[in-house]
Amino acid sequence: MNRLESRLGKLTFKNPITVASGTFGYEYSQLYDISQLGAIVTKTITPEPKQGNPVPRLYETECGLLNSIGLQNPGVDTFIRSNVKEYDAIDTPLIVSFSAGTIDEFCEMLVKLETVDRISGYEVNVSCPNVENEGLAFGVDAKIVNNLTSRLSKLTQKELIIKLSPNVTDIVSIAKAAEEGGASSVALINTLLGMAIDWKSGQSMIKRGIAGYSGPAIKPVALQMVYRVAKAIKIPILAMGGIQDYRDCLEFLYAGASMLAVGTAQFSQADLPLQIINDLNAHFEENNQTIDSIKGKVWGIG
Repeated sequence: MNRLESRLGKLTFKNPITVASGTFGYEYSQLYDISQLGAIVTKTITPEPKQGNPVPRLYETECGLLNSIGLQNPGVDTFIRSNVKEYDAIDTPLIVSFSAGTIDEFCEMLVKLETVDRISGYEVNVSCPNVENEGLAFGVDAKIVNNLTSRLSKLTQKELIIKLSPNVTDIVSIAKAAEEGGASSVALINTLLGMAIDWKSGQSMIKRGIAGYSGPAIKPVALQMVYRVAKAIKIPILAMGGIQDYRDCLEFLYAGASMLAVGTAQFSQADLPLQIINDLNAHFEENNQTIDSIKGKVWGIG
């Protein structure tokens, strides 16, 4: 009996642990057997290559990490021609994260990615600026999320995950829009907005000023958003936000998540996902539990 078997929309995984987009690359395979992961999520790919934002673009805070990497990536054509082949020998589902500046560009990218059999599913990053909507992120507008998802869902039979931004007034309405548009699952949360300033000089610690904030400090925010979204939609959730150990994973499972992504914490312990998988399995064995037996079973609220 595999107590860690989990499902996300159209996919079944040997365990519920994956990695957060942007925090992981193929080079991790030099450190451990990455096929032991439930799935692999790539760094976000864009239509054209991106050099990323100027430095400094990373800053460690008291209890988290600010990043302003700027989606540095080789672009979709190079990714398909070269990068994706690195994962051919890795025996675990590959989920490709991608983003673009217009709905048409999103669709064009998906058509290209559909030519790669190795890809098991997609994580659609809607936190990037929408050039057709005065630069506002796609993910802040439920109608745009619904339209985008509806267009994309007609182009693939693979797993389609819409990654939600927490920087919205009502994340539940955005999740519902993705579900109604045909998403087979949603991922949450992406980074919060944050900033750091040198108190001695007044200088911004990040060149671009405002950055994405991740790490243990955002877990309570992520947890309540996962809980609220899980109550409002029927499609499953890939949860992330401050996960550091198997106990954090259990909290997200009780809140209603089906799959879990480890992100920032990998920077201080590269093989943390494997430790979490082992610890989670030991916990389930000891307590005679499975993913489904505790998913969404938080109690004491009322």
